[in-house]
Amino acid sequence: MLIEVFGPGCARCKQTVKVMQLALEGLGRPSGGDDFVQKIEDMRVGALRGVLTTPAVAIDGRLVSQGKIPTVDDAKAWIQAAL
Repeated sequence: MLIEVFGPGCARCKQTVKVMQLALEGLGRPSGGDDFVQKIEDMRVGALRGVLTTPAVAIDGRLVSQGKIPTVDDAKAWIQAAL
């Protein structure tokens, strides 16, 4: 599973990366191997993928959140829905 976090590198974006990593760990799927969290700071790439506000999260290419820091529970739900 590929989890992409889009943002310019601000504190909110860094927190979103941490939340997504915690969610993976909480589901017994630590980041690395088949599952990983990738930070994308090139906003041109984000714009091509439909990102309008940051932080934004995509799971396996599907945009699931924009403009807010998700809760760990939200992130777990998105991950489980993608499985």
